[in-house]
Amino acid sequence: MSAATAVAAVMVLAITLYACTGLADHGAGIWDLTAGGRDRGRRPRSLIDNAITPVWEANHVWLIYLLVLCWTAFGSAFASIMTTLFVPLAFALLGIVLRAAGFAMSKDAARARVRHLAGWVFGVGSFLTPFWLGTAVGAVVTGRVPTGGWVTPTALLVGVLTVAIGAYVSAVYLLAEAHRTGMPDLIGYFRTRAYLAGGLGALLGVAAAIALRADEKQMYDRLLSRGWPLLIVSVLALTASFLLANGTRVWRLRLVSAAGVAALVWAWAVAQYPYLLPFSLTVSAGAAPAATLHWLLIWFVAALVLVIPALVLLFWLDQRGELHEESAKSLGQVVTDPKGVGHRGQ
Repeated sequence: MSAATAVAAVMVLAITLYACTGLADHGAGIWDLTAGGRDRGRRPRSLIDNAITPVWEANHVWLIYLLVLCWTAFGSAFASIMTTLFVPLAFALLGIVLRAAGFAMSKDAARARVRHLAGWVFGVGSFLTPFWLGTAVGAVVTGRVPTGGWVTPTALLVGVLTVAIGAYVSAVYLLAEAHRTGMPDLIGYFRTRAYLAGGLGALLGVAAAIALRADEKQMYDRLLSRGWPLLIVSVLALTASFLLANGTRVWRLRLVSAAGVAALVWAWAVAQYPYLLPFSLTVSAGAAPAATLHWLLIWFVAALVLVIPALVLLFWLDQRGELHEESAKSLGQVVTDPKGVGHRGQ
């Protein structure tokens, strides 16, 4: 394996980790947005807040890592993507800013109405970011970079599919969290949403494949001829996660659902290799000089040594309930502001 291919594989790994963690954070924001009014949505919103507060910024480190890696190792591809897809990526950035601002405001706002508005901003940002990031991926897959014309049915469907994937993974994780915190009413609540998002994601996946066949037949053929084993693994894992959602083995449920998403990402990567930009720029042609690639791989190993143990410790402490999360009992309390208006109970 060449150094360029190894760095490309690291990029796929970063995309996979972001799909299994960062997208779940965005999905939680969508469930927050759709939870209903202040009273009806209080308990699910409190569980969402409890689940993502300790880890949400850590989950998005992979997106930053991916951008830096692409910029450094494959500068020509990075420039083409940023130039051609400036509009969708700018909207994705807007979503990131709105999401962060809404989340921060919801923590510090003293008045219920401001907190409720902050929740809306958080939810809207959580939809915008995965949709536009997915649209950008769809544009790359259909070979619209750097030729332009990125608004295609495939790109838009991949954008909606990315939202559905985030919502599905998030619902599964929150279902597991409801088990862990002993909140049986929210187990059924998030199980239903996992089924809905998973079913919608399956339909969108089929629709995106059909659209890809019309937009970029060569990529469609490569996906079926080279990525079919991983597509089957993805379907089997996601189906198994549906069955496990009825049980109590929450760790197995999380791992199986994450494996289904990971297999889907790898199927795309296998189908697209050796192209960075189908079908105009290969990995080897777009790579930086060998010395740069070797140093990137050295720093990747260093990052594994430094970052992975820290993340494992973070998630371990989070699951042990030692990161100042609220107790399960407090999730049902109604908090009132000076005007006596109940807010989200955070």
